[in-house]
Parts: sequence; structure tokens; C-alpha cells
Amino acid sequence: MRIIICDDDDLVLEQLKGYIKLFFEKILVKCPEIVCFSDGESLLADKGDKDILFLDIEMPGINGIYVGTELKKANDRIIIFIVTSYSEYLDEAMRFHVFRYLSKPLDKQRFFRNMKDAVDLYNTITVKVPIETKQGIHTLLASSIIMIEAQGRNVIVHTTLQDFQSVHNMQYWLDVLPKNCFFQTHRSFIVNFEHISDFDHSLVHLADNQFRAYLTKRKYSAFKDAYLLYLESIR
Repeated sequence: MRIIICDDDDLVLEQLKGYIKLFFEKILVKCPEIVCFSDGESLLADKGDKDILFLDIEMPGINGIYVGTELKKANDRIIIFIVTSYSEYLDEAMRFHVFRYLSKPLDKQRFFRNMKDAVDLYNTITVKVPIETKQGIHTLLASSIIMIEAQGRNVIVHTTLQDFQSVHNMQYWLDVLPKNCFFQTHRSFIVNFEHISDFDHSLVHLADNQFRAYLTKRKYSAFKDAYLLYLESIR
């Protein structure tokens, strides 16, 4: 992971760096690389990975709206926080699908809550899982898994690439898959929130209705709440 901060205010740069380091200390994870820029031109010239970005709007030269739009064009998976005192830019920022809006002065607890959501989303996007079959092991992004289905004694992993017959049982998949975006709707189905088309009290349709999973009535409320929370986390 590589975290970028772009702000022309040195005090804000140092505050964000401090909050980021403190966040990773609290979750007992080594702090990733943090790179700082004071203007948009320098940031756009940077060739390194950009996974999570804290972006000011009002800066010398080109503004953050232009910078964010260009970076989203280059990498639509970049997680962008808008950090500014100017709420009038919020509508423009939302057009390139920013992750969250943080107002200055920064609130530490709100920052930590939003940072947790961003790291969870990053892990969901980037985590890879091994799918072991009788023929070998295929390693895919978790996000490419549409759903897991138990068919009698067989467990089928439906992905955007193809279907795989797993040598592992459903409990294995419950333990391995990211819990913030996968949900067991029925003893025979684990679905990926990312691929849901629609659902009712008994069925979940996925991948533009190419797949469907049963949803037990007693799990409906918990499933709906978890799905709405997932949608909120990726806004």
C-alpha cells in the first residue's frame, strides 16, 4: 500500500501523516509508505502507485478537482479523500466518485473511522485468494468471486473468469473471504456484495442476473443491513 497526501498547507500535511501513523499503530499493522506533495502538478508527475489519496482542493496551480479526475481516469480503484474547508466543491468532487469528504479542521475520531473503511476497501480490492481444485491452484482477486455454491458434496466457486470446483468446504470459504463484502445467505451460498444485481426476501440475483442464490428469511434483515453498510463503505 502507498498512501499519498497532497496539500499546500504544511500543518495539514504533518497532521495527516501523524494521524495515519497513529491509526496503523492502533491496529498493530506496519505503517505503509506515506508520500507528500504540495501541488497537483508534482502529484500528477509521480509515477508510483497511488492506493489511498488525501487531496486538498484549493492549491497553487491546478486544483484538486482536476487532479482527482485525472487520477481516477488512470486508476479507477484509487481511494480518494477530499480534505478541504470549502464545502462548495463537494458536488464537483463527487462527480469523480471520491470515497469520503473530510472537512478542516480534521476530527481525529472521524478520521480513524473513515480510515478503517478505506483500508477495509483496499484489502477487499487487492486481496488474492487461492482456489484449490483437484487439478491445481488458481490465485484470483477476491473481488472476482461472484459467489460460492455448495452442490451436494461439491463446492463450486463461481468467478468472473470461470467456475472452479473447490477441494475445500463452505466453512473454509467463510474463514478465508473478506467479511465486509461476502455474506452467507443460505447454508449452500456465500455471495459477494460487489456483484449483487437485486434481491428480495428469498433470492439474491448476481452478475446481471446470471446467477442466483437462496436467501433464508431469518437472515434477510442481517443481510440487508450488511449490504447497505457495504454500499456506504464504498461511496
